[in-house]
Amino acid sequence: MITQIKTVKDLRAWREPLWPQGKTLGYVPTLGALHEGHLALVKAAQAQCDICLPYIFLNPKQFAQGEDLDKYPKTLEADLDKLESLGVTHVYTPDVSEVYPENFQTLVSNFDIAQKLEGEHRPDFFNGVTTVVCKMLLQCIPDKAFFGEKDFQQLQVIKQMVKDLDIPVDVVGVPTVRDEHGLALSSRNVYLSSEELKTARCLNQILEDFANNKINEAQAHEKIMTAGFDRIDYCCARNSDTFEADSSNRILAAVWLNKTRLIDNIAMK
Repeated sequence: MITQIKTVKDLRAWREPLWPQGKTLGYVPTLGALHEGHLALVKAAQAQCDICLPYIFLNPKQFAQGEDLDKYPKTLEADLDKLESLGVTHVYTPDVSEVYPENFQTLVSNFDIAQKLEGEHRPDFFNGVTTVVCKMLLQCIPDKAFFGEKDFQQLQVIKQMVKDLDIPVDVVGVPTVRDEHGLALSSRNVYLSSEELKTARCLNQILEDFANNKINEAQAHEKIMTAGFDRIDYCCARNSDTFEADSSNRILAAVWLNKTRLIDNIAMK
């Protein structure tokens, strides 16, 4: 039976004996609504560390007013079953009041790469992400923390935060998991109707063509809209370290289908 750890005190009590035992800990942060992409993070942690600890926490601070916090899928029991089937024995599932107690006043901010692309369109997002991830890492100091490359800018922001704040954790990026049509797996894909799902599956091929220099940025935008997407927040080539246009080596995109926002990225060839 998988055990839920609910408080920082209990988390640290569980973590402390692992140090003298010499066991390495791999941390897998999630919002819940687990799919095969999340499970790939768990498997990577299990392969590289002695113990894998996922956490499930729907972080309110990374959702702006009017975003989908209230309707974001919540499937805790199914999530626990999936983790247990992989041999996970413990999962950290704190309540909001545990993570953000009364009179909580601090935010962790990145003032450079987090201000671009996603930061331009979701200005509250990265402050919420870096704050909660910083707290979660400091609460138990894992050896490694695993994040998906689908959220590529988030991965780079977290790597920068860990470096800047001297947090002794190795941040590991895990390749994006896709369905048989190339669509990046996301918990938000459940919002899509069957027709919208067909449209969503066009995105990866357009980004592939862009990454392979078969089309340019303007043509990529045109193809995205022709495919049936409703609007584009961005679809562009950027440097994977600076997120500037100079020395571009990755295509990043955020597009909308009705009320569902999809993000994806792919390395340039």
